[in-house]
Amino acid sequence: MTKYLIRYLLTGLPVFFCLYSFSQQKADILILNGRIADGTGNPWYRADIAVRGNRIAAIGNLKTWQANRVIDAKAQIVAPGFIDVHTHIEGDEAENPQATNFIYDGVTSVITGNCGSSETDIEKYYAWLDSLKLSVNVGTLLGQNDVRRAVMGRANREATEEELKRMDSIVIKAMEDGALGFSTGLIYIPGSYTPTYEIVRLAKIVSAYGGVYATHMRSEGDSVVPAIKEALHIGREANIPIEISHFKVSGQNNWGRSRETLALVEAARREGLDVTIDQYPYTASSTSLSTLLPDWALADGQDSIKARLADERLRDSIKNIMKKNLAKRGQQHWEYAVVAYFSADTTYNGKSIAAINSMLGRPNTTDAEAELICLMMEKGGAGMVFHGMDEADVTYFMKYPFNMFASDASIRIFGRGAPHPRGYGTNARVLARYVREQKIIPLEEAVRRMTSLPAQRFGLHDRGLIREGMAADMVVFDPETVQDNSTFDKPHQYSSGFSYVFVNGALTLEEGVHNGTRKGEILYKRQ
Repeated sequence: MTKYLIRYLLTGLPVFFCLYSFSQQKADILILNGRIADGTGNPWYRADIAVRGNRIAAIGNLKTWQANRVIDAKAQIVAPGFIDVHTHIEGDEAENPQATNFIYDGVTSVITGNCGSSETDIEKYYAWLDSLKLSVNVGTLLGQNDVRRAVMGRANREATEEELKRMDSIVIKAMEDGALGFSTGLIYIPGSYTPTYEIVRLAKIVSAYGGVYATHMRSEGDSVVPAIKEALHIGREANIPIEISHFKVSGQNNWGRSRETLALVEAARREGLDVTIDQYPYTASSTSLSTLLPDWALADGQDSIKARLADERLRDSIKNIMKKNLAKRGQQHWEYAVVAYFSADTTYNGKSIAAINSMLGRPNTTDAEAELICLMMEKGGAGMVFHGMDEADVTYFMKYPFNMFASDASIRIFGRGAPHPRGYGTNARVLARYVREQKIIPLEEAVRRMTSLPAQRFGLHDRGLIREGMAADMVVFDPETVQDNSTFDKPHQYSSGFSYVFVNGALTLEEGVHNGTRKGEILYKRQ
């Protein structure tokens, strides 16, 4: 009896394993005939990819597999979904939960809460996002400006010990609720009023939770070197990884300083500091009109700003400072400052301060333009696009291997205002202009900067690579046709050349069209 049982078991084993093997050859989605740029920076290779649920199940020759949906990549590039490490989506999530501008640009995950601006109750924000469901994954930093504002308002002074303790508690709770790190916006109020030691104190708390310090520095123009040194000092003192946001040298008088500034970052890495940078691939920035005014003029809220501007002596002082700063740039008019969105009069949108001044029939003088800026600030200010960088500096930074690409953009509401084109075309522009046309960096290196490097920087351990078991965030695109279509004159145009985008295994962009799927997840900080 024992002899027959053993024979049965032995002869049955091949059948068992065959059936087991066959049962494993099924997937929800099969991507066939792709060229895999896996996010490591290594050369692409030909392979198929199987997706089960929200994970990559297998990679290789999978022609015998079965699937509910089979997609022929037709030798297009299959890459991990792009991770945009610097966005500002707060306030736009419910207006456009499909995040179409990001999906059409290959982005599957965004990091928000940058430049010191974020929700302070991270638990509440994440719960709301989870119920809303976006088409992209979202992780957030905690913004120092809003932490300080929650405790001190817009006061232009140092914090008391009691106020610092209240800030400590906000930071601790945010990190325990899953914030990815801590950000500063040191040209914005009240961040610009913050002494360095105060930032170090809070950054030490973030460091203890394994978070990142991301900074919009105090200056990206004339005082850019001291600003970089301050960022490195904070990282050194707090023992925290540093991410310098939208790395640039701004203002014509600073063009060519890219070698000087990047050298500081390279030296810090040799010293042992964990510092990286990000950039957007354009020669124009975008921020608030208020940044043209001196910091002291912006303290204590809009009513206080209007009161200062109503004081003739203070108004003249503010205008004189603005005119001096303009002269430092080597310019006589605010032609470089273009209105992105002015709610008080949308006819200003897309026009420079100089052009609006002429349109209104005002004198063609610097003083008249400064006065126009004051008038706009009295009506609540405006979003702006500032043309002030040199292409040679942009491409020099782009060659740096520890530099990521980031849009510094919101979820765009199609047709609203005249926003910076980076919100529509950042990744496509890198792939089209700087990879395909100018050959500044190889394709696989660009993909690495958009995927595994951001994932490593922000602790997203299951994303950024095409590997079995990783989250199935992927993008399929044609490297010969991928193109950014958004321009400064006509910004509301989606990128093209992306055929498919998968977010957590869900097909979201299908044959170049967003299909309405919203399967984004929350990217919590994991210890």
